[in-house]
Amino acid sequence: MAYKISDECIACGACAGECPVDAISEKDGKYVIDADTCIDCGSCADVCPVDAPAAE
Repeated sequence: MAYKISDECIACGACAGECPVDAISEKDGKYVIDADTCIDCGSCADVCPVDAPAAE
């Protein structure tokens, strides 16, 4: 199960730098997680100031 970034995302980019498999990228001013690449580690959720990433 992969993580997904909700609409609460403020596009700060904190999550992208923490992803060990580079599954997070910016798209249209928001960050998205590639579900096929995500290893469900939770590193993104640990650093997000608004708790936008969550397990699907």
